[in-house]
Amino acid sequence: MRKYILLFLFINCFTIGYCQVVKGIVRDEKTKTPIPFASVYYNGTFTGTISDVKGYFELNRSEHVSMPLVISAIGYYSFVLKDFSSSRTIEIQLKPKEYEFKETVIKSKSLKALRQKNMRLFKKEFLGFSHNALYCKILNEKDITFNYFADKVVLKAFASKPILIENNALGYKVTYYLDRFEYYRKNGEILLSGNIVFKENKATEEHQKEYAEKRKATYTGSRMHFFRSISLNDSVIEGFTISTTDNKLSLKDIVVLDHKDNRYLNYPKGFYITSSAGTSYVTLLKDYVFFDKNGYFDGSGLNWSGYMGDQRVADWLPYEYTVGENNLK
Repeated sequence: MRKYILLFLFINCFTIGYCQVVKGIVRDEKTKTPIPFASVYYNGTFTGTISDVKGYFELNRSEHVSMPLVISAIGYYSFVLKDFSSSRTIEIQLKPKEYEFKETVIKSKSLKALRQKNMRLFKKEFLGFSHNALYCKILNEKDITFNYFADKVVLKAFASKPILIENNALGYKVTYYLDRFEYYRKNGEILLSGNIVFKENKATEEHQKEYAEKRKATYTGSRMHFFRSISLNDSVIEGFTISTTDNKLSLKDIVVLDHKDNRYLNYPKGFYITSSAGTSYVTLLKDYVFFDKNGYFDGSGLNWSGYMGDQRVADWLPYEYTVGENNLK
């Protein structure tokens, strides 16, 4: 028997309008003036557009109807729009970023050495620890700054512009809009939030084959792989086992559906996820965490550790990815 969520819990469901083109205007929250050249996109995909000089944009959402829309611009915090209709022009107001500090003027050798040390730590925690990370390059390191001596306990990083990454392992150009990076030196905890857009690298047939192999290896056992697996049917989880310390869990133990068959993770405690790639542990931060068949999930509702927790920007794949000859839908 499938479980159903009560109607009053549907407030975070996404409204699907009859029209598949989203129209909107991006404005400054304080001045209400239009923001030109803002990026409007679906996080973790190839799909996006840019607002015009009047802040106006249009974007087809037919392939991403279950996903929220993200709006980002230089000097502003990203805005995630979850509940909206395609039948009317929407107005988005972006909040200007207020940096806690200004970049220290780096002249002495000691400060240069400290910046290099901070950058190495940032890249390790941001890009990750996998083989893929070794083949990633941040193209605009100069746009990233740190809090230096302001806090010896927490390393904070800010990016004045989107972080541009060349992922030569998986064959993607990546644009990452960083909203928060905090690394706690004592326990190694990291708080990372932001949004990402992908672009396919142009490559020879030989390189495309190499990318295909590495993408498949990266996908296997990933969070995307897991959520796609638990979207396939009502009983079988392909490629994964889920359990607590004491018991093995079934799909009906962790997944509930609403009246539209939208799926949500729902489990009061954390649980283990095991695959051929490794073991992970996930804890729910919300009662209900939305996910869809493409592998998209509400990242703000989950805390990861273990194998999946170690997957960072270098290991992320676009939601258009499929395991196959061309790798893309």
